[in-house]
Amino acid sequence: MMLQAQLHCLCLFTLYLTTGYGQEGKFSGPLKPMTFSIFEGQGPSQIIFQFKASPLAVTFKLTGETDDIFQIQPDGLLYHNKALDRETRAVHKLQVSALDAHGNTVEGPVPITIEVKDINDNRPVFLQPKYEGSVRQNSRPGSQELDPLKNPSYKLVVSVEDMGGQNDHSFSDSTSVDIMVKENIWKAPEPVEIEENSTNPYPIKITQVQWNDPGALYSLVDKEKPSKFPFSIDQEGDIYVTQPLDREEKDAYVFYAVAKDEHGKPLAFPLQIQVKVKDINDNPPTCPSAVTVLEVQENEQIGSSIGTLIAHDMDEENTVNSVLEYRIVDQTPKVPRDGLFLVQSYSGTFQLAVQSLRKRDTPQYNLTVEVSDKGFKTLCFVQINIIDINDQIPIFEKPDYGNLTLPEDTAIGTVILTIQATDADEPHTGSSKILYRITQGDSEGRLEIETDPETNTGYVKVKKPLDFEAVAVHNIVFQAENPEPLVLGVQYNASSSATFRLIVTDVNEAPQFSQQVYQAKVSEDVAKGTKVGNVTAKDPEGLDISYSLRGDKRGWLKIDPVTGEIFSVAPLDREAESLYRVQVVATEVGGSSLSSVAQFHLTLVDVNDNPPRLAKEYTGLFFCHPPKAPESLIFEATDDDQQSFRGRHFTFSLGSETLQKDWEVSKINGTHASLSTKHTGFEERVYHIPVRINDGGRPPLEGTVSLPVTFCKCVEDRCFQPAGHMPGIPTVGVTVGVLLTTFLVIGIILAVVFFQIKKNKGQHNVESAQASEVKPLRN
Repeated sequence: MMLQAQLHCLCLFTLYLTTGYGQEGKFSGPLKPMTFSIFEGQGPSQIIFQFKASPLAVTFKLTGETDDIFQIQPDGLLYHNKALDRETRAVHKLQVSALDAHGNTVEGPVPITIEVKDINDNRPVFLQPKYEGSVRQNSRPGSQELDPLKNPSYKLVVSVEDMGGQNDHSFSDSTSVDIMVKENIWKAPEPVEIEENSTNPYPIKITQVQWNDPGALYSLVDKEKPSKFPFSIDQEGDIYVTQPLDREEKDAYVFYAVAKDEHGKPLAFPLQIQVKVKDINDNPPTCPSAVTVLEVQENEQIGSSIGTLIAHDMDEENTVNSVLEYRIVDQTPKVPRDGLFLVQSYSGTFQLAVQSLRKRDTPQYNLTVEVSDKGFKTLCFVQINIIDINDQIPIFEKPDYGNLTLPEDTAIGTVILTIQATDADEPHTGSSKILYRITQGDSEGRLEIETDPETNTGYVKVKKPLDFEAVAVHNIVFQAENPEPLVLGVQYNASSSATFRLIVTDVNEAPQFSQQVYQAKVSEDVAKGTKVGNVTAKDPEGLDISYSLRGDKRGWLKIDPVTGEIFSVAPLDREAESLYRVQVVATEVGGSSLSSVAQFHLTLVDVNDNPPRLAKEYTGLFFCHPPKAPESLIFEATDDDQQSFRGRHFTFSLGSETLQKDWEVSKINGTHASLSTKHTGFEERVYHIPVRINDGGRPPLEGTVSLPVTFCKCVEDRCFQPAGHMPGIPTVGVTVGVLLTTFLVIGIILAVVFFQIKKNKGQHNVESAQASEVKPLRN
């Protein structure tokens, strides 16, 4: 044992020498509270620190959480003789005391903290050798492909690595996981059919939904939000209809079932519930009107279709409940016999059962028709009128309506002639109604004919302006016809035609422009005298025309009075007016000097002829004085020229190179820039900073603007100005200076006056003395 201790001391001494311990510095020092960090797992006999004590101390004592690991030599050398384990103890709290020769404490105890630093020396271990779990089909993202019928379970191997698996010294562990795939029972049920107007007791269960786990709270949601919602759901997921449904009112319902947890949070997506209302035969047929009126001509052939009675049934279409059957149950009168008409059983179309009814036998028949569906019957009434056949043609009262002379400016809508034809067919029928039309002499449709439905009188009117220059004489042919076709063998002839001669007289008319608005487009920088457009007008009488302008308020244009060509006579300016509107007057030369007016619109195309400028007047720009740091302010530029579709693109720079040491201009975007100071050594005054702005146009134009920037004392981030100090009114300092100067001048004046008075008084005293000295001589 003695030899082993000596060897241990020798090893410590060797380590002590080779590592430099014992030298005052990093690894040795006075006895004081200290903290050391040591990696776990290091070999034994590792020196930590050597403490130095006062001369009275001859040895050291170590106490606390040593765990037989930490020891201290009499000379203050602290070391550990075993490897540290952070998982056993992460921090060791020790105390070191310095003792004299009698074992008395002369220093300390001093707290020493040993922090054990971790190294990767423990393998990760799963808490169980095997895990089990389950997942619902389609219950969460990533599980849509799971199908319990195809793969009811999965066996997984899960591995774990510490240090992120990025180190050669990392450890790992594995375990198995068994996953069971459960069926997802939260599924939309099949569509439900409910028979309308059911007499069963309500509520009636119609379907069910179920969440995968117990405890879900169910509710129904209808996005249409109807006034009444005839469905409910209980907390078992059973869905009920709560009252009778009417298919004719609503034939289908779509709503949603929702499952939520106890906190009201949805557990999954809503399920769509579809309910179709099944029809029953609960509606009788209805007639289209109180009486259905049909017509048949006297000469109709047997089997001809007369018309159709269309009844209605509110039950579901194309089902046995809405199939209607028609049957004639009565005919009034029964002359010349009963059964004159047939009706098709399922279409309701009426046909003639005998040939050639005669109106003189009876002009009207009334039929009672039974319309029935599977369970109901309804009586509808049909009136059939026998109408005369169209075997008579219209005949004009006279074949020629003579001549009529009208001026060409006769107003549109004027009735110029009344014509009359008669028809021997039954009055107020399609066989006797007369329609007039013009078949010759009015190819341009300047006339029209209106027919009085009561008298068949025709009124010939002016529909379009008459034109002497186009057609001076119209030889009109009228034709009278019936809207109902004539019977076979009867044709219109000359008796249904008439003639009429319309003579149009000339009226002096104003010139007529080829169009009412003329448009032209030129660049705003065209030279004076450039042709910018032309207009044309003609006089109906063939007179010469003189052109002139009206409304040329800027004096930009002139017009050739003969040709109608328009020229520029002054510089054009798009910025002043981009669309220049003037009137062109065409006046006939000679005659009545009539005139007409058209519009001339001149669009000016922009050129880059305006330099950039400031978007507004910047008069209140200031920085607080004295400035604490460089500052910036923002300004905006604009241009009177037309903006391109890409917007403005200005460039900015200082207008003077001598200012570059003090100021800087930086572009922010196409229209904005910032002016910044480069230092804080500015005086308290106004600086006028020139800034060059270039528009980058073709050709580019540049403008120089001045930004006034004031450096001033500030109060609450505003320039301070003494109360009552207005422009033109002297400040307090100036006022005081003026007053002092005034007082000084007054003082000087008073001093001069006082000196003069004193001088005069002295002289007067001398003279008095001299006078007193002379007096005795005189006596």
